[in-house]
Amino acid sequence: MKDVIGWGILGPGKIAQSFVNDLKLVEDGILVAAASRSLERAQTFAKEYGAAQAFGSYEELFACDEVDVIYIATPHTGHMEWAIKAMQAGKHVLCEKPLGINLAEVQQMIAVAKENNVFLMEALWSRFNPSIQKVKEHVANGDLGKVSYLHADFAFYGLDKEEGGRILNPDLAGGSILDIGIYPIFLTYLILGKPQNIQATSNFHKTGAEIQTSMIFDYEDAQAILYSGLTSNSEMRAEIQGSKGAIFIDPRWHETQGFSIHIGESEERYDLPTKGKGYAYEITEVHKCLKENKLQSDLWNHQNSIDLITLLDEVRRKAGVVFPFER
Repeated sequence: MKDVIGWGILGPGKIAQSFVNDLKLVEDGILVAAASRSLERAQTFAKEYGAAQAFGSYEELFACDEVDVIYIATPHTGHMEWAIKAMQAGKHVLCEKPLGINLAEVQQMIAVAKENNVFLMEALWSRFNPSIQKVKEHVANGDLGKVSYLHADFAFYGLDKEEGGRILNPDLAGGSILDIGIYPIFLTYLILGKPQNIQATSNFHKTGAEIQTSMIFDYEDAQAILYSGLTSNSEMRAEIQGSKGAIFIDPRWHETQGFSIHIGESEERYDLPTKGKGYAYEITEVHKCLKENKLQSDLWNHQNSIDLITLLDEVRRKAGVVFPFER
């Protein structure tokens, strides 16, 4: 892999804007091109964020020799199709979470990555957040003792969004679970692994989209209480409790700038402000993997993505959340 890695953006929406702003903070990466189904939209994005090229089709992006890796930032329903086509064109892929809508999609994407000998990673940026990594280290070292309780949520008011848009449209795999519920589920999986049993219940919008879901993950000696919703805001402070102590992750925990650890009567603060918004860390991980000729990350590998989508599938099954195209 060359010294400076060239990026292409597929789907120049809001999240892609945050991503490319943080790409500027990574010395060995450069934005080469942006692609949209609207050439005008791609050109506007390219001009604003300094991309040398803009394309009015995704296929043109796949054919661009200067692009080494493509960041896929479309709505959920486009992840599998465009990631597969990019990989079949020989491009490495960082795909927004969830990697696929269900287990079958994720398995197919991973199979194509292996067939074409290209790198594929789910863009679960919280995994690379400095505070989350430090929290994981404390738990792994046994500083909290036996972890028996975890609480995490993610909620914002989204009922004022357009009903045909990404959030409230079930045809676009809308709802809270895949969009934001994935975060508390991820944290539980990171800290406690896969549960023995899942309980989940959801409420629905008039469009048919799921708009709030409460979950209990049962383990042999632990429970996790999780929530995602579009009906209100929440503090989004995560809590991990063990036999020796506790960790409280500052709001908004999925992009946190620090946490506190309480052991007995003592409290220790960790202030770990992110570089930029926080996407630079997953970008750096992609670059590291590419330069080491790795096809998956050690921190968030293909099996991790399979495990996560399996949990998301089970939550949806228990809560009765089925998208129209899955029926």
